[in-house]
Amino acid sequence: MKRRILSAVANERNWPTSKEGKKMISNQILQNTVEGLKNISKIDLCIMNVEGKTLVSTFAEPVPSATEVLNFVDSKADSQEVKGSQFFKVYDEHQLEYVLIAGGDSEGSRMFGKLAAFQIENLLVAYKERFDKDNFIKNLLLDNLLLVDIYNRAKKLHIEVNARRVVFILEATPNKDANLLECAKSAFHGKSGDFITAVDEKNIILVKELEPNDDYEDMDKIAKSVLKALGKAVDGNTHIAYGTLVKELKEVSRSYKEARMALDVGKIFFSERDVIAYSSLGIGRLIYQLPIPLCKMFIKEIFAEKSPDDFDEETLTTINKFFENSLNVSETSRQLYIHRNTLVYRLDKLQKTTGLDLRVFEDAITFKIALMVVRYMQYMETLEY
Repeated sequence: MKRRILSAVANERNWPTSKEGKKMISNQILQNTVEGLKNISKIDLCIMNVEGKTLVSTFAEPVPSATEVLNFVDSKADSQEVKGSQFFKVYDEHQLEYVLIAGGDSEGSRMFGKLAAFQIENLLVAYKERFDKDNFIKNLLLDNLLLVDIYNRAKKLHIEVNARRVVFILEATPNKDANLLECAKSAFHGKSGDFITAVDEKNIILVKELEPNDDYEDMDKIAKSVLKALGKAVDGNTHIAYGTLVKELKEVSRSYKEARMALDVGKIFFSERDVIAYSSLGIGRLIYQLPIPLCKMFIKEIFAEKSPDDFDEETLTTINKFFENSLNVSETSRQLYIHRNTLVYRLDKLQKTTGLDLRVFEDAITFKIALMVVRYMQYMETLEY
């Protein structure tokens, strides 16, 4: 009955249950803890679960049997000497989690066993707080909280409400970067107000608390430092994106949505960039929000039955270089290593095909937007498959 009541309270407060608690603290962390304690005390330690299964141990010889552990679990004693070893119960919120065993029957073994049990209990509390904060941040990003819940839970978790923040999203490759989240947490040591989490298997999210004078130039530096810390080489793809700066905790979800859009738009229109900011998306942000049927109608109106996909590589190279040089004929012909008249001939040929003269600003803008719309449509088609 007591276990059921505690489990219900845990669910009510979004705390981890007993099973979740064991998942929070891995056996590797427990093993590192008991090994560290043994190095200090020279006393062997073992942690077993309430079913009598050994989780971690520094004992060279076999540990006490499961029967002895189960008998101790069922007893009313919190500590007990059994066959030359000290047994201690380790609780989490008054619920028995582990049995700690310290080798030896001396007073020193008994006292150090108490200290070790106390250390493990503190470890449970620390990881529960970490779980609570991570759970809160995830729900905050996904807009799963009412405004009153945001303020109440932030207060309980000691999270500053009125602080400038921005959300970064780091693109991860499933399987290949399976441990990227832990690597990010280890590599990025920020303020206590910074949070690193993940809401899916593809992206790592950093909610960064900012200094009063931090601006978007500083955001670029932070993004590049994160990539460098994680060993992410610049390979021509968008690796990290971030939203706009927000002043209140309740606005963090908006910065997150903006960062997600920046990541997608960056893949379509700025594939050469390593870092992409929502504030720099320009017209790409508008095109990304257009419905596909409207895009198809626009392309048909501009090019009739012809599509930019039908242009040969030479024509596309000429068009892109012409745009890069702000419609400057002389500079474009120089960079393409062709005569000025050759470039004029190509532009005249394009005008006859499409009815658009790229030397005229209005036609150039129409053509540029059309190329971006086509690229957006192609990207959306790949998502369907």
